[in-house]
Parts: sequence; C-alpha cells; structure tokens
Amino acid sequence: MRIDGQAIRQWGRQLFPIASWLPRYRVHTLGHDTLAALIVTLMLIPQALAYALLAGVPAVIGLYASLLPLVVYTLFGSSTTLSVGPMAVVSLMTATAAAQVAGPGSNAYLPVVISLAALSGIILTVMGLCRLGFLANFLSHPVIAGFISASALIIASSQLPSLLGLPDADGSLARRLMALISHPDTVNLPTLVLGISAALVMWLGKHYLAHGLSRLGCSPGLARFVVRMVPIMTIAVVTAITWGGGLASDGVQVVGSVTSGLPSLVWPDMSSGRWQQLGVSALLISVVGFVESMSVAQALATRRRERLDPNQELVGLGMANMGAAVCGSFPVAGSLSRSAVNHDAGAATPAAGLFAAGGVALASVTLTPVIAHLPTTVLAAVIIVSVMSLLDWATLVRAWRYSRGDAAAMLATFFMTLWQGVETGLITGAALSLMLYLYRTSRPHCAILGRVPGTEHFRNIDRFDEVETDQEVLILRIDESLYFANARFLEETIDTLCVRFPGLRHLVLACQAINLIDASALDSLEEINARLKDAGIAFHLAEVKGPVMDRLRDTQLLSALGGQVHLSVYHAWDELHGAGREPRDSLVSVHAQTGW
Repeated sequence: MRIDGQAIRQWGRQLFPIASWLPRYRVHTLGHDTLAALIVTLMLIPQALAYALLAGVPAVIGLYASLLPLVVYTLFGSSTTLSVGPMAVVSLMTATAAAQVAGPGSNAYLPVVISLAALSGIILTVMGLCRLGFLANFLSHPVIAGFISASALIIASSQLPSLLGLPDADGSLARRLMALISHPDTVNLPTLVLGISAALVMWLGKHYLAHGLSRLGCSPGLARFVVRMVPIMTIAVVTAITWGGGLASDGVQVVGSVTSGLPSLVWPDMSSGRWQQLGVSALLISVVGFVESMSVAQALATRRRERLDPNQELVGLGMANMGAAVCGSFPVAGSLSRSAVNHDAGAATPAAGLFAAGGVALASVTLTPVIAHLPTTVLAAVIIVSVMSLLDWATLVRAWRYSRGDAAAMLATFFMTLWQGVETGLITGAALSLMLYLYRTSRPHCAILGRVPGTEHFRNIDRFDEVETDQEVLILRIDESLYFANARFLEETIDTLCVRFPGLRHLVLACQAINLIDASALDSLEEINARLKDAGIAFHLAEVKGPVMDRLRDTQLLSALGGQVHLSVYHAWDELHGAGREPRDSLVSVHAQTGW
C-alpha cells in the first residue's frame, strides 16, 4: 500500500497549525512576539488572580490556568493574536456550575472545577474534529450580547462585598447592602477606601489617561503602554500600602499563603457520574467560550487579512481546556482585552502566547510571597472595571430600531440571566433565537410579480408602478427556502390566490430565493400540483436553482407537474401570456401602494 507523503504533511499542517508557521520563524518575528508577550503578561497576571477568585478557587489557580493552556494553544490554534486564558464570563459560569455540585471552598470543589475544564475540552475537541463549528451560529448576536451584559452585572455585583468591605455574612448582596445601610459601622473602612480608590484610578486610567498623555505630547504607542500598565501599577501600590501598613491586621482581606512553584499534573475525574452532573454546564461553557473567542479572533484576523478555520479553533480551545484540567485549573477561553493588546503590540505568531506562559511561570515561582499580601479588594476592582466594558447597550438600541423581535430576545435573555442564572438565561436565549427564526421563516414574504413594460424584469405589483399582469397567468415569488415550517403556509397562500383570481389558468412559482426544498415541502408541492390540476390550473416552476433541481429530478414531482419548468420568469411569461387570445385584452396596470 502506497503512502501519500504530501497528504500526510497536509493533514499534519491542518491538525497542527504550528507546522505552517514555525519553519518560517525569524529573528525579527521573535522580537515582535516577545514584546507582545511581555505586555500581555503584565495584564494577564492580575486578571488571572482575579478571575480565579471569581471562579471560586484560590488565586494561584488563575496562574496555573495561564500556563499549559497557552502552550497547548500554540500547537493547535490557528489565530496569531488570540490570547487564551482565564475569562470573566467563563469563570462566572464555572463558579455557578461547580456550586451546584460542591460547596465553594470545600475539598470537593476544586476537583469539580477541574472536571469542568476537562469536559469542556473534550466537547470542544470532538466538535472540532466533527466539523461542528457552525452550531455556534445558533446563538444570535443580540442573545449573546444580552447574556454577556447580564453576566457582567452579576460579576460586578458579586465583587461589591470584597470591594466595599461589607461583612462576610450569609445572604444575598441585597441583604448585605441593607445591612450596610442599617449598620454602617460594620464596614471595614480601610478596605472601602482601598477598593474604591483602586477602582477609580483604573477606571480613569482606562478612559482618560491616553487622551491626557497625547495632549502632553506622548506618542500613541507610549500612551497605550502606560494605560495598560495602570492596573498592575495600582495593584503594586495597593499591595505595598497594605503590606507596609499592616492593614491585614485591621481587617483588610488578603490572598494569603500561596504555594510557590509550578502546578502538579493531575488527572481529572471523567467518570459517567461527572458527565451526568456537569455535562450540560460543560456544553454551555464550551459554546459561550468558543463564540466569544471566535468573534474576537475573527475580528482581529480580518484586520490582518488572515483566514481562520472555526473547526481548528474548536480543536485549539478544546486542547487548551484539557491542558487547563491537567494542570489543575478551571476552563479557559480567548480574552477580548488581552487579544486586542496582543494584536496592537505586534504579535506575529501564536508563539507570543507561549512566551506569555513563560512569563506567568516565572511569576508563579518568584512572586508568590508578594501575592500573599495582595488585598482581595483590589482584585475585585480589577474584575469590576474589566467587566463593565462588557455591557453592550448599543446592540440593544440597534436591534430595537431594526428588529423588535431580536431586541425582545436580547431583553428576555438579559432579564432571565439576572433572575434565574447564567445557564437558564443562555438556554432561554438560544431557544428564543430558534423560535424567532422558525416564526419568521414559517410565514415568509410572498409577492405577486408583474412585468416592467418593455423589459425582462419582474417586480412586486405592490411596490412598482405600471407593471403588466395577466388575469390568467399569476407569477408568485416566495422569498424563503421551503421546509416543514412553511410548507403548509405555501399551500394556504396558493389556495387563497386561486379563490381571489377565478379566471386563473397558469400559476408560476418563481424560485429565485429557494435554496432548499425538504421532504415536507416536497409533499406540499405535490399536493399543490394535484389540487391545481383538479381546478384546471397548470402549475409551473421558474428559475429553479441547480442544486434544488438536482434533488427534484429524483422525485415524482416533475413528471406529474401540470405545467413546465421554465428557465426564467420571463420565459414563462413569454410563453404563457396571451396564449390563444389578444394579449391586450388581459393587460392591466397596477399602481404602487408603497415605495420601492
């Protein structure tokens, strides 16, 4: 048996995209990737620590989630700029799912989180190998925007107790805030001052510092670099104040003792019981992580005129999540903020992620004594300032102006997520998206066509002036593919038209917009043809697309058709209009009722 070496190499480059760019790696590329990795690492360390707490695990686990996943994605990912690692919404979903199985802080909690990462990795990888990347398209953009916006509010509200120094008592945030109003003396004042100050500094730096530096004459590149350094500089200052002032003894919560060194490799629980407990949650985490990662990666790839393979991205993210599980951390995804920084900093290849992982590894070995004195209030400030940019009211405004149905789906997803949680909200949004699609396509737009005088063009008689029609020839255009949801609607529409035009002899179905006819629609077309035959009306098809005609040739419809299949609407009109009589006797003019 002969082995095709070229085919094997091509398969290897598809499965391992690193094989495509590594042989062309040069020294100047190394410089670009190293600089980008340095900047991303400075952003990644505080975000990783903060998002680990958001996921309900020790802060150092966030560093572990930024090691092996980045290395693995370098091997399997196709995006040159996507920065994989801890992500706010995925961390929130992880905490929500794991809390249903084990109590946060218990010995059983971290193994559950690790299993979530492994299950998400398996799901994503299998989807990629089966080329199921298109499934993510069932989540519409308004639904995702509503889900992400609600998740941002949930994340921010969950961090307010740590930010403000509210008592760590049982109960909801509302109850804690009521306790604050009733007993303001229970608030830890140093925590309140540090948290509010840190959040204010980072917010001002994010929104106004670059403009101020530009007015002072700084170059745009330097201004962006300084802005990106604001969070880590704020964390360093607040940590120094807490450590030097001994504020931990005054009630300021700190991260505490952190194990130094690299993570130990573990094997997650992959039993059938785990699948039953966490399968649905892992699927939702996988889909949300992929959709967000792919939207970011695609936007950045478009700027560079690069091509992304969604199925390969599924494999890359899946393997990254399995890497996260092996090193004992939580699910990961592509980060919007870090990916944008990675792109702007000039990352040329996925190796920038590999170098960033090296920087995080260095921090895991050397900075753990400092991390132990890091106040949780400043990490809460990092989370709140980061997630506030996820609030997407602009999408709601655009959707409301363009499509009230999409806007309603976005609002329903938003409020359901706030009310019932992230999983219920996301499932509700996906269901609403499908229901809206089915509703819209179940009653598609139909138009009776008339000929523009002196041309071969045909237009909707309700939208065009002075079009020619024939009382015995009716041309009907349906602006949707035919499938089970609208097959009955087409039957009812044609029945109504037959009653409306008693002198009808020919009915032509213009098929320009029909890309698919499923089995249910085929049955309906055969039924329509039979009814029209009984009524003495010939049923014709016009402008049937090639792929649709290929499938119809294997059916009984064409042989039983009362009329013919015409190359174009004009050919049908030319053959049928005025046949056997004076054409002008049946010529009418229909004036427009609406604009073009």
